[in-house]
Amino acid sequence: MNKKLNLAIIGQGRSGRDIHGNYYNSDNNKYYNVKYVVDADANRRAMAEKRYPGCKTFADYRALYDCDVDVVVNASYSDCHYSITKDLLEHGKNVMVEKPFARNQFECETLIKTAEEKGVLLVVFQNTQTAPYYLDALRLIKEGRFGDVKQISIRFNGFARRWDWQTLQKKVAGNAYNTGPHPIAMALGFLDFDKNTKVAYSKLATAITSGDAEDYVKILLEAPNKPLVDVEISSVDAFSDYTLKIQGTKGTFKCTLQKYWMKYIVDGENPERPVIEEFLRDEEGNPRYCSEKLNVHEESGEYVGTPFDVGTATIYENLYYALTEGAELVVKPWQSAMVINVIETAHAQNPLPVKFI
Repeated sequence: MNKKLNLAIIGQGRSGRDIHGNYYNSDNNKYYNVKYVVDADANRRAMAEKRYPGCKTFADYRALYDCDVDVVVNASYSDCHYSITKDLLEHGKNVMVEKPFARNQFECETLIKTAEEKGVLLVVFQNTQTAPYYLDALRLIKEGRFGDVKQISIRFNGFARRWDWQTLQKKVAGNAYNTGPHPIAMALGFLDFDKNTKVAYSKLATAITSGDAEDYVKILLEAPNKPLVDVEISSVDAFSDYTLKIQGTKGTFKCTLQKYWMKYIVDGENPERPVIEEFLRDEEGNPRYCSEKLNVHEESGEYVGTPFDVGTATIYENLYYALTEGAELVVKPWQSAMVINVIETAHAQNPLPVKFI
C-alpha cells in the first residue's frame, strides 16, 4: 500500500474543483490526502471542507509556508501562476502549476531555475500530453502506419462565446493561453519537441468574445524534416468534426477525444504505376480522368478515457513516483516552456488592442 502524500490545492474554480477535485475523490487517487485548500471565497472554502473531510482551509496561500505539505497544486488565476509558484518554490515547496505555465519564456525559465536552486520539484499540469487519443496517435506515427507524415491538424474548436475573466488580456487569458497549451503541447510533441521548431505563421483575432483577448487562433509550426503542424483554436467553428487529423503518404487518421477513424494502404498492395506523359484514353480512345480504386484498409474504434480522467490520473501517478522514487517526469517543465514560447511568439506577431486595464 502506497503511503499517501499530503497535498494542498490553491483555487477552487472550475479546474481546481472539477478537474483536480474529481481526481482526488476518484478511485484512481491512491496517492494523496487533500490536507489543505486555499481560496479567497469563504463559500468555496466551506464547500471544500465538506468535500475533503478533515482538511484545513485558508484564504491566503501564504498560510502554507509552515504547513506539512508534500506538494502544492497551483490552480489559481492564470495571471497568478508565475508569482505564486515562484514564491512557493522559494519557500521549499514542491509545486504542480496549472496551465498556462507562465506568461512568457523568461518567467518559465525563472521558475525552472528557482526549482533547481531550491532542490524541489516543479511540474506543469498538461493532462493532454498523457491523454489516450494523443498517445495512440504518437504510437501510430512511430510505427509508420501512415508512412511519411506531411501534415498534422489539431482543432480545439467550437461555437460559443465567453464574457468572464478568461476573455481579458490583463488576466493572461484568451484562447491561446487558456486552451492553447493543450493543442500546442501536442503539436510540439509531434515535432519531437525539436528546439529548432519555428512559428511559420500565426493569426490571433477577436470574433465573438466580450473581452479584448483573442478567441480565434491559427498557428502553423514547422521543424526541419518534420511535418507541418496546423493548430487552430476557434470559437466560431460550428462544424468541427475532429480534434486531430494526420495526413501521410500511406493514409489518414482522424479522431476526437473518444473515437478514431483511419484509412490506409499497405506496402505491396498497390504497385507503383509508371508515369504516362500523354493524356489517358478509354477503350474507345477518348480522354479519361486519371483515377483508380486503391486497395484501402479502414479501421475505427473508441478510446477508454479522456484527458480529464485517464490523462489527469496519469499525471498525478507520475508526480507521486517522481516525488517518492525520483521517477522521470512525463511532462517536463522545459517542454511546457516551449509551449509558452510559441504563445508568446504568436502574441508578438499579432498585437491586439488592450481595452480593459
